[in-house]
This record gives sequence, structure tokens and C-alpha cells, in this order.
Amino acid sequence: MGHFVSSGPKILISADTAQSTRTLDELDPRSRVLAALCFAILTVSLNSLPVLILAFGVSVATLLATRLPLKATLLRMAAMDGFIIFMLALLPFTVPGQPLFFVFGFGFSLEGLLKAAEIGLTANAVILMLMVLVGTLEPVTLGHALHRLKTPETLVHLLMFTVRYISVLHQEYLRLRSAMKVRSFRLSNSIHTYRTIGYLVGMMLVRSIDRSERILAAMKCRGFTGTIPLLDTMRFTGRDGVFAVCALFVGAALFILEWKIGAAY
Repeated sequence: MGHFVSSGPKILISADTAQSTRTLDELDPRSRVLAALCFAILTVSLNSLPVLILAFGVSVATLLATRLPLKATLLRMAAMDGFIIFMLALLPFTVPGQPLFFVFGFGFSLEGLLKAAEIGLTANAVILMLMVLVGTLEPVTLGHALHRLKTPETLVHLLMFTVRYISVLHQEYLRLRSAMKVRSFRLSNSIHTYRTIGYLVGMMLVRSIDRSERILAAMKCRGFTGTIPLLDTMRFTGRDGVFAVCALFVGAALFILEWKIGAAY
């Protein structure tokens, strides 16, 4: 693993937040990343509601098969739903179609309801599969897998440094908030509060830039040349072959069902 990301305090995002099973751990990380990516592309291309329901069922079945913590995983997925729930709630009132009923003069259309269901199923199926296959990887392992899949090194570096130092910035934020509380600062709807929060954000930016410069200097002193040194090896095994066959079978089944249902309509 890369020397420049393995030292220091424990990273904030780790695999113990969603522990993987022995079955997943024995798969090559590249297989899991590729399977999740292909499933996401296929699911986004689906339009038929029954096939989308089936795709979501595949994600749920994968979650159950890997025996990940069901409650914790669903709570994380619900957090994602919080970002799109308002959009989904407004779609039945904004998409033209046959209104089922009216609310304050706005028609609730069946077409809008179906579109909201389609978007919701697509998002949840993709996110759940990503959480199961990719979210259970250690960030450093994920970075190495992406590097071996020929992902641009700049993006890999950005991912690994973000994961490594997000906890450091969080601790810096907590220190600043503690200093504000010691000085009897309390949140309220006032100009003073808004000004103080602005100062807090500005100070976080200043300290982030200062820390990044010190980190860059330290890396240069240790001979960092812009490449990721890999001390581990990744090999595809027979389990990866079986996993690939199963993934291809599921993908082909979804594609054929989409084609058949689309032709029926």
C-alpha cells in the first residue's frame, strides 16, 4: 500500500462501518468495482418499471447474500434518499399527464408518479449495489484497485488524500467550535451569528491551505514523485470467474427483460 496514505491517525471512512463477509473479501477488488460499475450503467439505462423493480430486488438479494448489517446499510441508503425526496415528491405535480387529484389547484398526475417511482428505484438500486460491493472496501484498497484499472492518477490521488485527511479537517473544525463555545458563542438568528459562521468557514479554508502546503513539503522531503507505490498484488482467481459469470447472467437477464417488455409496449 502507499506509504503516504497509511501513516497518521485512523481515517474516518473505513470498512468496519459496513463490514464485508469472507465471500466478498476473497474477491479481487477490481472485480467488485467493475461489477458495480456495469450494474450501475445497465440500471440507469432501464426504463420499464417492472425491470427496475427486479434490478432493485437484485441489489437487495446481494445485500442479504453478503450478510452485511441490514439496518445500518438501509439507514445509509435512507440518508441518500433524503437528498432526492423533495424532487420525487414534486414530480407528480410538475410532469404533464392525466391528473388523479388536485392539491391547491395543482394536478397530481399518474405519469409524474411513475416517473418518480422510476427515478427512486434506479437511484436506490445503484446506491445499494455500490454500498455492498464498493462501500465495503478499505479506501486505500479502493484507490489501488482504481489505479490498476487505469483510472487517471490525479483522480486516484484526490480520492486517497480526501479520505485520509477528511478526519483531520473534521478535528480542526471541532477545535474551532470548542474555542467558540468557550467564548460563550451560541447559534441564533442574528447578524453576529452569520458573521461568526463566516469567520469559521474562512478560518477552515485558511488552515486547510496551510496544512496542504506543509503536507506537500513533507511528501517532497520523503521523495514523493507523483506515483503510487504498491506493495501488494491483486490477482484474479477462480472465484472472480464465478462471480463474473453470475454478474453477466444477471445483467443479460435484465437486458432481455427490458427488451421484451419494451417491445410489448
